Amino acid sequence: MANTLHGAAHHKEQSRKATASGWIGSALEYYDFFIYATAAALIFPQIFFPKGDPKTAIIASLATYGVGYVARPIGAFFLGHWGDTQGRKKVLILCMFLMGFSTVAVGLLPTYDQVGLWAPALLVVLRLIQGFAVAGEISGASSMILEHAPFGRRGFFASFTLQGVQAGQILAAAVFLPLAHFMPAEQFNSWGWRIPFILSFLVIVAGYIIRREVDETPAFTEETIEGHVPKAPFVQAVTESWRDMLRVMCCSLMNVIPVVTTIFGAAYAVQPGYGIGFEKDIYLWIPVLGNIVAVLVIPFVGNLSDKIGRKPPIIIGSVVSGLLSFVYLYAISIHSVPLAICMSILMWGVVYQGYNAIFPSFYPEMFPTRTRVSGMAISQNLGTLVTAMLPALFTYVAPPGAMDIPFTVGCITLGVTVVAAIAAFTARETYRIHMVDLGNPNAVPVPKRAYDEAREKLMAAS
Repeated sequence: MANTLHGAAHHKEQSRKATASGWIGSALEYYDFFIYATAAALIFPQIFFPKGDPKTAIIASLATYGVGYVARPIGAFFLGHWGDTQGRKKVLILCMFLMGFSTVAVGLLPTYDQVGLWAPALLVVLRLIQGFAVAGEISGASSMILEHAPFGRRGFFASFTLQGVQAGQILAAAVFLPLAHFMPAEQFNSWGWRIPFILSFLVIVAGYIIRREVDETPAFTEETIEGHVPKAPFVQAVTESWRDMLRVMCCSLMNVIPVVTTIFGAAYAVQPGYGIGFEKDIYLWIPVLGNIVAVLVIPFVGNLSDKIGRKPPIIIGSVVSGLLSFVYLYAISIHSVPLAICMSILMWGVVYQGYNAIFPSFYPEMFPTRTRVSGMAISQNLGTLVTAMLPALFTYVAPPGAMDIPFTVGCITLGVTVVAAIAAFTARETYRIHMVDLGNPNAVPVPKRAYDEAREKLMAAS
C-alpha cells in the first residue's frame, strides 16, 4: 500500500513538473519567436533593408518572418525523429538551446547601413535556425505533458503548453512596450530594439534549470523497455497515420489568426505606407490584452474538452474567429483603438482559444506513442508553413493604397479557417480513448458514463 501511494504521489508530482516545464519552456521559447515577429513588423523594414521603397521593405521584412517557417518542416523531421527515438526531454532541451543562442545573435547583427546586403542575409540565416528550433517545441512539450497527465484530464494539462505560448507573447510585447514608449524614437530604432533579443540569454539558463528536473514520460519509457522504438518514426508515421497527418496539416492553417492579429495587423496599423497612423506602443497593447485574456481562458477550454470532446471547441473556434477577422481589420482601418482592442480580445483572446487550447491534446492523441512527436511535428509545421507566407501575400494583394483591405484579407482568413474546421470535423474523437490505444483507428472509447464517473473521482481526489 505504501508503495502504491508513493507511486501515485510521484506520478502526480511528475505531472505537475511536466506541465510546468511545458508552460515555462514554451513561454521562454516563444518569447524569442514573438520578439522577432514584433520587430519584423515594426523595426526591421527601416534598418535591415534598402531605403526608398516602403512597400518592398515591408514585404521583405515580413518575408524573413516567413522564412523561419520554411525551416520548420526540416526541424520537425530531425527533432521529431530525436523525440521519438531519444526521448521527449532531450529534444526539448535541444530546442531551447538552439532558439536561445540564435535569438541573442539577432540582437547583435549589424544593420544594412553598416554592412549592406550582409545584414538581411545574416538575418535570414538566424531566422532559419529559429524556425528549425521551434519546430520541435510544441509537439515535444505537448507529448511530454500528455503522456504524464492522468486519463480524463489530458486536455486540461496539455492546454498549458499553449498558455505558455500566449504568456511568451505577452512577455515579448511587455518588453517592447516600455522601450518603445520611453525611449526616443531615434535611440529605439538605433539600439533599443536589441535589448529584448540580448535578454534571451536568460532563456537558456532558466529553461535548462527547469527542464532538467522532469523525468522521461512513462509511455516513452515503456516503448523503450519493450523495444518498440522505431528506427524511422517519420516513415512509420506516414505509413500508419497519413490521414491524420493530413488532418493536422489542414487544422494547423488556423495559424492564420495570429498572423492576422500580430503580424499583418501590426504592419497595417503602424507602417507609414498604409497611412493608418497607430502609434507603435499603442498598437503593441492590442495583442497584449488579447493574450492576457487568452491566458485566463485556455485552461477553462482545455478542461471543457475533457467533458465534451476536442472537436466541438475547435470547429466553433475556427469558423467564428475567421468571421471576426473582418471586424478586427475594419477597426484598424478606421483607426478605432477601442474597437480594435475589443475585437482583439474577442477574436484572439476568447474565440480562437477554442482551437488554440485544444490542439496540444487533440494532435498528439491522433498518433501512437512510437511516432507521436514526429507525426505531430511534421504535419503541424507543414501546415503552419503555408500560413507563414500569408503576411507577404496579404501585403501583396492588399498593399499600401489598396481599397477594401479589411474585406480582401478577411475573405482569405475566413476561407482558411473553414478548411481547418472541416479537417477537424472529419477526425475521430479522442478524449475518451486510453493512452495505450491512441493512434489506433479501431480503438473503442470508454463509455461516456463510465468515463464521467472516473473523471469525477479523479477530480475529487485532486
